[in-house]
Amino acid sequence: MSLLKLPADYPRIRVVQSLQELVTTSFVDGINALCWARTLPGDFGEVLALVAAREGITTLDDALLARLHLSAAGQIARDVLLEDQRLLRAAGLAPVLDCIRGYPREEEPGPVPIDVYSFHVDSAPVETDTWLCSYTAPSSELLRNDEAQRRVDVPETRAALLAEFGGEDDEDFREYLNACCFDLHYAPRPPARPVSFGVGNLWRIAVEYPGSPVPPCIHRAPTTLPGQAPRLLLIS
Repeated sequence: MSLLKLPADYPRIRVVQSLQELVTTSFVDGINALCWARTLPGDFGEVLALVAAREGITTLDDALLARLHLSAAGQIARDVLLEDQRLLRAAGLAPVLDCIRGYPREEEPGPVPIDVYSFHVDSAPVETDTWLCSYTAPSSELLRNDEAQRRVDVPETRAALLAEFGGEDDEDFREYLNACCFDLHYAPRPPARPVSFGVGNLWRIAVEYPGSPVPPCIHRAPTTLPGQAPRLLLIS
């Protein structure tokens, strides 16, 4: 079941009706997130239950999926997983299907957390974008750009980073922030209202790159709790 609930007052998200529209729609007029809202058939939980997933992240390739002995509902879910990847590959993408029990976390986090559980933007040196779909809950979250502040622009955080850097707040310091990815992470401005990407919905979100016509989409992975079922995520 799709869990898509979008804020009516936020114009940066556009819902599309097909993969073709998702592929061909441009990021313009401030729109930085496109969503093909879907309600998918099949039992994706059964697929997860049969995967011998390690701690951390296990990538599920087509051959592994094909070996699973599934019920009729599980087979439908597997067909969806394979077909989504086939369609994205045909569109020139390189999708990866992951079973995620947890992402790496910093052992000693500093003034700015830089793991994927922190709200952040993706960046690249050339034009590109990020595609993702959560087939099981919990799903990723989006933070509205108007409810976010770069952590390096918070005075107390910037002062702490400058103390670690041991220099002046100049071009060298800004290069340091960029090299360490500190400038890609954001703090919610209260009372921020994160938006769930929902289950089954295929998203294409804007990335920070030189010359991008729109601001990047701010997002994060959901918190992983002990004993919680792993996530099934497609990303490209």
